[in-house]
Parts: sequence; structure tokens; C-alpha cells
Amino acid sequence: MNTSLPRGGSSGQGDAGERQSGCSAEPIRTRRLDLLALDVAHAEEMARVLEDPALHTFIGGEPLSAGELRARYARLVAGSPDPAVTWCNWVLLVREEGRLAGTVQATVEGEVAEVAWVVGTGRQGRGIATEAARALVGRLGRWGVRRVLAHVHPDHAASAAVAAAAGLSPTGHRQDGEVRWALELPPGAPA
Repeated sequence: MNTSLPRGGSSGQGDAGERQSGCSAEPIRTRRLDLLALDVAHAEEMARVLEDPALHTFIGGEPLSAGELRARYARLVAGSPDPAVTWCNWVLLVREEGRLAGTVQATVEGEVAEVAWVVGTGRQGRGIATEAARALVGRLGRWGVRRVLAHVHPDHAASAAVAAAAGLSPTGHRQDGEVRWALELPPGAPA
């Protein structure tokens, strides 16, 4: 799990038609997962996925109830109040199980995207976060994003491994005690 969430979150309003349709409606399919656009209706199941207090060791806070998640998801689905910022959130559906396992998200501003991921403790260690993060970075590259950022707690080896597997590298910059990871995507060459 990435140890910090992008500012705001995401829902899918964008300045480019592909970005808007990609965030708001178009699922991202991987070998085992369907990344589905976040919906308020996901709150009930996601409350169970994210209910383990240990999940918050590196990100802080505590598990939210289904009602609290519904309110949060409603804000995210409404989109960023800043028209220059696009929020993109997906839940991770494990097709074989027909159950949700976590989320990925990106906050996109111009050609820069800040990304985050979280997978429930019961599904960790199976490569789900890595598979989802790689798919997210690939989609962002096709949308014209040229720089992908993530912030990872320096003691969170699993999240650092996900960031590295998605192509990001640690930088010397720290924000709120977390290490900034970055990936520069070449112009005209989607990830």
C-alpha cells in the first residue's frame, strides 16, 4: 500500500476527452483484475476490505465505517473543485473471486500525476497492488502524463516494492516524512 493518498482523491473529470472517459467510465483490465471507476455503492464492501487497523500503520488514521466511506466516496466521485485537477479513483475487483480487494488512485494536474494504492490486509502478498499500480501507470502514460509521483513511508518495504515494480524510483525529496518516488515517461511513448 502506498503510504499517502494523493491530495483530494479522484473521480474522473478531465480536460481531455479520453482522460474524462477513462476516469469516469472505462475500466482498466489486467490479467486478474478489473479496475472499476469508484462508485458510492462500493462503500459497503470496501469498509470490510479496509477494516483492519493494521492497514493504517503507515498512512495514519483508522478504518472508516461504511457510512463514512459513502460520504468520502460521494466527495471523490463529485470531482475536484479545482478545474485544473483531475481525480481518478478505481476499486480493484479480483475477477476470479468476484470481490473487491482495494483501490488505486491518481490526482492529475497537467502532465503530472500523484498516485496511491491500498490493498486490504487479507489480499496482500499476492501481487495485486503491483498489478494494479502497473496498469494505472500505463493508463496515465496514454493520457499524456509525463511524470508520475508517489509518496512512500521509508519503513514501508512492501509499498516501496510496488512503486519500484511500477517503474518509479526513490528521489532525495521527502514530504511529511515520506520519500517521494518518481517516474519520468518519455513524450509520445505511453508506458
